[in-house]
Amino acid sequence: MTAPLRVGNASGFYGDRLTAMREMLEGGPLDVLTGDYLAELTMLILGRDRLKEPGTGYAKTFLKQLEDCLGLALDKGVRIVANAGGLNPAGLADRLRELADRLGLAPRIAYVEGDDLMPRADELGLGQPLAANAYLGAWGIAEALKAGADVVVTGRVTDASLVVGPAAAHFGWARDDWDRLAGATVAGHVLECGAQATGGNFAFFTELVKAGADLRRPGFPLAEIHPDGSSVISKHPGTGGAVTVDTVTAQLLYEIGGARYAGPDVTTRFDTIRIEPAGPDRVRISGVRGEPPPPTVKVGRNFLGGFRNEVTFVLTGLDIEAKAELVKAQLTAALANRPPAEIRWTLARTDHPDAGTQEEASALLRVTVKDPDPGVVGRRFSGAAVELGLASYPGFTLTAPPADASPYGVYRPAYLPGELVEHTAVLPDGTRVPVAPAPATRELADVAPPALPEPLPPGPTRRVPLGYVAGARSGDKGGDANIGVWARTEEAWRWLAHFLTVDQLRHLLPETAALPVTRHVFPNLRAVNFVIEGILGDGVAAGARFDPQGKGLGEWLRSRLVPVPEVLL
Repeated sequence: MTAPLRVGNASGFYGDRLTAMREMLEGGPLDVLTGDYLAELTMLILGRDRLKEPGTGYAKTFLKQLEDCLGLALDKGVRIVANAGGLNPAGLADRLRELADRLGLAPRIAYVEGDDLMPRADELGLGQPLAANAYLGAWGIAEALKAGADVVVTGRVTDASLVVGPAAAHFGWARDDWDRLAGATVAGHVLECGAQATGGNFAFFTELVKAGADLRRPGFPLAEIHPDGSSVISKHPGTGGAVTVDTVTAQLLYEIGGARYAGPDVTTRFDTIRIEPAGPDRVRISGVRGEPPPPTVKVGRNFLGGFRNEVTFVLTGLDIEAKAELVKAQLTAALANRPPAEIRWTLARTDHPDAGTQEEASALLRVTVKDPDPGVVGRRFSGAAVELGLASYPGFTLTAPPADASPYGVYRPAYLPGELVEHTAVLPDGTRVPVAPAPATRELADVAPPALPEPLPPGPTRRVPLGYVAGARSGDKGGDANIGVWARTEEAWRWLAHFLTVDQLRHLLPETAALPVTRHVFPNLRAVNFVIEGILGDGVAAGARFDPQGKGLGEWLRSRLVPVPEVLL
């Protein structure tokens, strides 16, 4: 029987726990250690870095981790695969070679490129973005590993490709082993956000704590991947957090859409995933089916959207609404001769009556402005707010001193035929290996709605928070957000599947009422997933929402009072 490939994760974003790489290398056996450093916002940040200093554009923290851990990884025979190359994987590979020479080490370093489409932006009709990167697949990584690389760095590959590539190389999978590739994609999707699979950001975290899990420092996850593409999700013994069916379900529902999860190598059928407990801190994933990928490849484009600024007024005590209306009228009048192109006011009623502290007696009024001209929303704007200091509402104060305008980015995806993207693996000896597009493709199509379970019989209900009986996780995809909601028992699923409709979601979350909302049903996960279009505007870098990445939408939904059948409570 072939032993599984043990793949761990040491980073879920640029800025994640710096010591995670050493913790994973020392915590137990691994074959491959991955790191996910890239997100839509990160590409914009790296794009701005590259404008200031053309030789950069990669995740600098990865170099710090390798300075500490490269020798340890080589000693243990653990191969490292990371997308830390960002906009400059070749540059990061050069820096790694310099680092290895300084440390007296001789790792075989490879990199994957071809995702950066900026040199061809005009040719491909991509406009004039700050960054334009195709989402590459796993096969460049696989080529590098088959050539003996100890470290593989990439630019913008899909997050799951960091896991799929090592599995495909290790087991010798073919390009059209759709089910195996899909199974590894699911394992990669669970691992990609690090500690979110081991109890981080988890809806029922209080129950984990009561059960003895230490959530002060959750361990990072690992997957034991088998030759058929199935896997067991786990973590190193003695590390914090927990791996349960619920923690894995939560991560499976993170930042997804419908039943078909498209990637450059395979379309994964999320409606076929089977998950089950496999022992303490062990969850088995099996049964995943795959299909040929779509003929187009996604391209993430980041543009300079203009300039923004904001001011937050503190309103304390009585007459909160009247105070807000006064300062709105005053600032609007002060800016009337050249108003910003966009102005957004939000009043957060964080105040409490008869409060025991001044902070608990205060509400926050935030005004965010945007304009193509930095002069319009710079000191002219923030200075106008400050000038109201002795001529406005009683108790006038701001949370911060006046600031100048700052640039913001706008995220705009595009799609290109896969054959137009020049995916290349650069092996440790410098050999360049082109990676061909997928051998077969298939246009995406909606999956027929699955049959819903038999509803619960009528009975008495009680108005309680939805979160008493359902978990949720939400996240961003450009200007859209998703909220995945799951039930933990079959009886709760029989109720949730019929109760939580699109209309009900719009009622519970009024900010979604005027937006396009699509519901996807996953009976295998006892879950419904809502995709809310446009709620995040032009994406996180341009967002003026209190929660620009939509991370708290799920918890807001769980806090709403709904009539829950008493048999579930």
